[in-house]
Amino acid sequence: MRSLIARRRQSACDPAPSRWSWRMQRLMLTPAFRLMLRAGLPLAIGFGAGTMWLADESNRQMVRDTVFEARASFEARPEFMVQLMTVDGAGDTLAAEIREVIPQNFPVSSFDLDLPAIRAAISELSPVKSATVRIRPGGVLQVEVEPRRPVVIWRTAEGLSLIDVTGAHVETIPRRMVRPDLPLIAGQGADKRVKEALSLYLAAAPLGSRLRGIVRIGDRRWDIVLDRNQRILLPEEGADEALDRVIAMDGAQDVLARDIRRIDLRLGQRPVVQMTEYATGEWWEIRQVSGQ
Repeated sequence: MRSLIARRRQSACDPAPSRWSWRMQRLMLTPAFRLMLRAGLPLAIGFGAGTMWLADESNRQMVRDTVFEARASFEARPEFMVQLMTVDGAGDTLAAEIREVIPQNFPVSSFDLDLPAIRAAISELSPVKSATVRIRPGGVLQVEVEPRRPVVIWRTAEGLSLIDVTGAHVETIPRRMVRPDLPLIAGQGADKRVKEALSLYLAAAPLGSRLRGIVRIGDRRWDIVLDRNQRILLPEEGADEALDRVIAMDGAQDVLARDIRRIDLRLGQRPVVQMTEYATGEWWEIRQVSGQ
């Protein structure tokens, strides 16, 4: 009996923690649990409170208005304002076209300028070969362009156009004498063969001022047009060599100074010469007199 009483007294005074207390103590020693209590729980409470507060539409609108005003105030600061635009590398006409495709009212915030879109719009202009756009210190929108350089005049049913070596349109001119320094080409597909046309012009340089232009025929070959309504019909292949032969014949026998309408070189080594109507009539009269 005494031993039983002693055991009960010992169990009542046992300082060891209970099972749940022991588990809680072990849990508090876990780093992840302590982190959850110190950071996760406040975050969850704050997120829940914020969600409840933002559930009200008036509160959300107030937040949007505050953010918009803060952003507008920041973007409108003087150091971010673009006051003017400069165009470098372009003539007056091209510069005016560039200003038309950039409908910006200055001053404007640099955050409101879409530089890639502005560059793309300028690059789409026919006279522009390439363009760069940047904002310089001091609030200046600088546009630098490399214009296309016209090398020939292309005559079509719509009029006269200046084109570059790739055949890209540069601008339209009202009459031929606006650019007397450039050669004249015409015909279907001539704008796609500018390099060939320039090569023929270089080969025809000995003809001097007699050369009027080069015409593309059926998008297959070229005709050299001279004054006095003369033509040199070149073959599809070896046009430069054929033209050199005609120039050599003219230098030796003054062929082009005679009453000839055209010289047909399409048959390679068998050139065909067509005389004018007057020369043909004179020739028949001479034949008739000689026959008598």
